[in-house]
Formats: sequence, structure tokens, C-alpha cells
Amino acid sequence: MQKLAVKGKKKLSGVIKISGSKNATLPILAASILNKSKIEISRVPVVKDVITMSELLKHIGSNIKLNLKKKKIFINNNGRKLKTVAPYSLLKTMRAGVIILGPLLSKFGKAKVSLPGGCAIGPRPVDIHLFGLKKMGARIKIKDGYILAEAKNGLVGTKITLPSISVGATENIIIAASYAKGNTYIKNCACEPEIKNLTDFLKKMGVKISWVNKREIKVVGNQKLKSAKHKIMFDRIEAGTFIIAGAVAGKKLRITGIEPKILNKELMVLRKMGINLKISKNEVTVLYSKEIKPTSIITEPYPGFPTDLQAQIMVLMIKAKGLSKIRENIFENRFMHVPELNRMGAKIKVKGNLSLINGPQELNGAEVMATDLRASVSLVLAGLIGKNRTSINRVYHLDRGYEFIEKKLKKCGANISRLNY
Repeated sequence: MQKLAVKGKKKLSGVIKISGSKNATLPILAASILNKSKIEISRVPVVKDVITMSELLKHIGSNIKLNLKKKKIFINNNGRKLKTVAPYSLLKTMRAGVIILGPLLSKFGKAKVSLPGGCAIGPRPVDIHLFGLKKMGARIKIKDGYILAEAKNGLVGTKITLPSISVGATENIIIAASYAKGNTYIKNCACEPEIKNLTDFLKKMGVKISWVNKREIKVVGNQKLKSAKHKIMFDRIEAGTFIIAGAVAGKKLRITGIEPKILNKELMVLRKMGINLKISKNEVTVLYSKEIKPTSIITEPYPGFPTDLQAQIMVLMIKAKGLSKIRENIFENRFMHVPELNRMGAKIKVKGNLSLINGPQELNGAEVMATDLRASVSLVLAGLIGKNRTSINRVYHLDRGYEFIEKKLKKCGANISRLNY
């Protein structure tokens, strides 16, 4: 087992280059199942979820090679016979594993995929995934913890209106529709930048995809796919995390390799809080801000404020003078970091999906426990401003989505180390 030790009160100064997006990489890897031709993916983040997905593809028979040094993945499934079973042993730690259901079913007419695991942040049911696939002609049942899906004559394009916006379901249905017969229209779909990155990849393979409007997409199925090279977009959640780290504990922190326009909502909230930002084409510089103002946010699907940055901005709110509020509208039970922050001296109250943060409060180092991926990084940020040492247990959550986080922070002056225990 490992933990992170953070000694606070060190000002961050320097440059952090943002990695490729985990949330963009996973569905693109799943979509590779559809194609027998060569695929090359670059700017791949070296994180646990990507390695797990690669192992899952290897398990079903994919010829996949990771070059971690060059951050590239090469796939060539020509002549390979892929299996259609995705076991619990590989999906138990990764919610996004269910994304292979659509491509397996669309390509081979059947799939047996374990119900997923991942972060314990409340129910993220696969119902919407299954709803869309059923509309395309799949017969589906759940038995013994597995999704059993069948479409003997293949999936058929149709009109689908999702009952609620779901990023994972949108991705799964887009990938399935890419190999289905005919045209598929998906209404009330998610429009996250990672979905655009996925559709760009599918287009390179020969799939015709167009946005009808902001919440509707058209996919024309194509079963003759071609070779493709694709670069993963920057990780906007990692970027947001380090920008907030600069606001929390920075002197002058420059975040590079990004597209600030994609972070428009996050940057707007930070400026409203009084954070001094310099924004250019591909980077954001966070300068020391003397007074931090309280604010209220609501987590929403893109282009709203992302739920994946809720825990991080809460740490900044602890430093703000006055009452801040966060209403969590995406996931239930996503305030599990609050008791840990309160252990460090924060004064946060939770009422249902509303969190009330009274500031400013001085934080003290403590032994704390990560409960999910984004909660774990909020504890790192709290440790950066806490007195004395903070020990963060269960850092395997952190490793699922952040590439070399302690190295990046240490390079900018943080006193942070990884310990075995």
C-alpha cells in the first residue's frame, strides 16, 4: 500500500504541462474494437485506468501495444478473433469499462460485460446505455452481475432520445452506431469536449458524424473502416485541478498545453472569486491573489461547471472570506471528502446535495483517506495549505486519473512524497 505525505505552506511556482485526457482516451480505445486496420494513438496519459483498459482489450484478443515512454498506443486487429466477454476482474476498478459493450455488440452481435466498479460516488446506472442499445435492436438482460446483450442481425440505426444527459451512454451509443446499419440520431446527448475528440477519431476511421444541434448528433454507420492516427486532447480536469492548485497555494503557476476556451466556465468562476489569471492561446498563468471571495456554484453537464472539479474548488472556498455554496446536481454521495476536510479544520456542512463552506479557515495537517479519484486530489490541495504534514491514504484512487501528480507538484516547489506502508 502507498500513501502521499504533503507538508504544507510551500508556495507553488513554475510550469506544469498538462497530460492527455483519460476521459477521452478510454472511449477511443473502446472504439478501436470496431476496426481491423492499424490505429495509432498519441498523447496517451500514463494512468491506471488507461492501463486497465489496455489490459481489457488484450484480454479479449486485441493486438495492442503501449509505448509508455512515447505516450503512444498502437493497435492492429487484422486477422485477430476477439472474444466478447469482459470479466469482473478487469472492470471492478473502472467505471468506464462498460464502454466496450456498444462496440462488442455492434461488431459481433453479442457481448457479456461485467457491471462496472470505479469510484463510490453514488449510483451511476448503466440504464441509459442499455436504453439506447435496446432502441437499436439489442436484446439485453442482467444476470449474476453481468450484462448479457445480443443482436443476432446486428444493430440498426434509429432515433434515440436519451431520458437524461449521460456522457458514458452518449459515447457508448455513438460507438455502437458507427458500425450499425443505417443512420442513428441521438437527441439529448452530452456534448463534452471528450465526445468531440471521440467523434474526430471515428471520422478519421471513415464514420460520417455530424452535430444537428448542441444536443443532437447524427451517426451514419460504416462497416468498412480504415487506418487512423489520432492525438488525445488535453485533460481539462487535470488542467482545472492545477489551475485551482495555483489559486490555493500558488505564487506564479503556469499551466501549459491546454485550450483555455474549453475551460471557460471554470475560469469565469475563478475570476469571480478574485483569482488573478493571465490567459493566452495555449496556457493559463495563475498569480498570487491576496483576497479570495466566496461564491456559489452548481455542477452541470458541459458547458456548465464540471462535477469532477467540485471537490477541488471546495478547498479554494475554504480560503474565501464568507459563505460559499456548492450544489451537486450530477452524482449523489459526492461529498465524501467533506468529513476529511473537516478533520483538517474546515467548517463545511452538507444538506442533501448542497454543501455550505464557511471561510476563511486555517487547515491543519492530518491523517486522511481518499474515497474517490477527485476527492483524493482535493486532499492533496488541502495538504498544500495545511500546517504541518498531511498523510493521504488510498492513493490508488489518485493513480487512476492523474499522471505523475507528485512529480509535477514537487517540480513547482511542493513538499510532497510517496511512501510505502
